[in-house]
Amino acid sequence: MELVLRAPRAITAEGEVACTVGVRDGRIAAVAPYDSGLTGAELVELGTDEVLLPGLVDSHVHVNDPGRSEWEGFETATLAAAAGGVTTIVDMPLNSLPPTVDVAALEVKRAAARGRVHVDVAFWGGAVPGNAAELRPLHDAGVSGFKSFLLHSGVDEFPPLDADGLATAMHALREFDGLLIVHAEDAGTIDGAPAPHGPRYADFLASRPPEAEHAAIAGVLDLARRTGARVHILHLASARALPLIAGARRDGVAVTAETCPHYLSFTAEEIRDGATQFKCCPPIREAANREALWRGLADGVLDCVVSDHSPCTPELKRFDSGDFGQAWGGIAGLQVGLPAVWTGARQRGFALTDVVRWMAHAPAAQAGLPGKGQLAEGYDADFCVFAPDDAFVVDAAKLKHRNAVSAYHERPLAGVVRGTWLRGERVTGAAPHGRLLTRGER
Repeated sequence: MELVLRAPRAITAEGEVACTVGVRDGRIAAVAPYDSGLTGAELVELGTDEVLLPGLVDSHVHVNDPGRSEWEGFETATLAAAAGGVTTIVDMPLNSLPPTVDVAALEVKRAAARGRVHVDVAFWGGAVPGNAAELRPLHDAGVSGFKSFLLHSGVDEFPPLDADGLATAMHALREFDGLLIVHAEDAGTIDGAPAPHGPRYADFLASRPPEAEHAAIAGVLDLARRTGARVHILHLASARALPLIAGARRDGVAVTAETCPHYLSFTAEEIRDGATQFKCCPPIREAANREALWRGLADGVLDCVVSDHSPCTPELKRFDSGDFGQAWGGIAGLQVGLPAVWTGARQRGFALTDVVRWMAHAPAAQAGLPGKGQLAEGYDADFCVFAPDDAFVVDAAKLKHRNAVSAYHERPLAGVVRGTWLRGERVTGAAPHGRLLTRGER
C-alpha cells in the first residue's frame, strides 16, 4: 500500500468501526480490521479523539469564476473546502460569466478551473429560457444535472423558467434521464408580498413568505408527476413543504431534497436588524421551523445537507446601510458546514454516521459521482480526519474563502477538521492536485 491509515474510529459503509484503511493508486484498496497489521509506504495513526470520515461532497457551491472571481474563485473556494473536510464540490452554473448554459460556456469554466483546484470539482449545467436544445449536449459533456429558477435569480444573465419553460425542460430531460434541480420560490407569491426594504430582518422575512416555497414546490412536483422527470428541490427553508415532498415520493415521483447548514443553525429570532450577512433566499426562518427541518432529516424526507456557498465582496452586503432589500443574498459557509451541522446534530441525538450520510453519501449519489462519499473498497481515497469533541470559535478573517464575510463569525462550533486527503494525498495548499470530474466518473 502507498498509504495506510489506522483509525480507532471510522465511519465506513458498515457504520462506525475501528479499522485500518489501505490506499493504492489513489483508491481505497482495503478496509481491514484495526489490528490487521496492514502496512504501507506511509502510515497515519489517528488519535483516540479523532474519527476518520470519507471526504465530504458539497453539491451546492457558487464559485463565481470566471467573471466574478472577486466574489470567489476556484483556488480560494477549493482551499476553503479542503479546510472543512470537503473533497469534492459541484459548482453552480450561475454568477460566473458566462453562465454554464451550453457546452462552450462549460469549457470556459473548465479552462478557468484547470490546474487551480485543491479538491475535485464537478459542474452543474443550467436550464434557462431558450436553451432546451443545449441540455442533451451538456449532459453528454458530463454535467451532473441542470439548475433552474422560477423567479429572478439575482443576475440578469440567468433568467427564470416560466411554467411552460419548466415543462419543456422536464420533457427534454426525461428523454435521457437528466436531473432538474430547482430553486423553488414562486415569483407570483413573492411579487404579492411586501417588497424588501430597510434594516429590519422581520421585513425581509415577510418579503419571502413560506407560501412562495410551497407553491413552487407543488408546481414542480405536479409537473414531475406528469412528465416522469427526476427533480431535486434545492436549499429547502420552509419545513411546511416537507409533507408535499413525502407525499410525492409515496406516489412514485423521483424527487430528492436538500437543506443547508444555515437553516439548521440559525433562527430568525436571533438575527439582528441590519445583519445582512444572514441574508439568503429563501430566508432563515423561525426556531420552530428549524426544529422541523431537523425532523425532516430524521424522517428521511430531506436527503442531504449542502452549503449553498454563495459569497460576494463585502460592499455588496451593504453593511453601510444594513438594508436587506439592497444587500446581496447569499451565505459563505463552505468551510464550516461540517462543524456547524455536527454542533446541531449532536445536540439532537444524531450520530456522525447520520452526518456522513447527509454530507457525503447522499450528495455524491445525487450529483452522479459514484466514486465519492464512501469509506469502502474501490472508492476514491478521500478522507477527513475529524475531532468531534474539539471546539473552536469561527473567525471570518481566518477562513480560506476569498472575502472575510461569514454569518458564522464569532459562533462557537463543535468539531475540528485536522486533516484532509484527496485520492491518498494530503491537501496542504502547497500545490493543487484536484481534478475536474464528469458525471458517472469512477
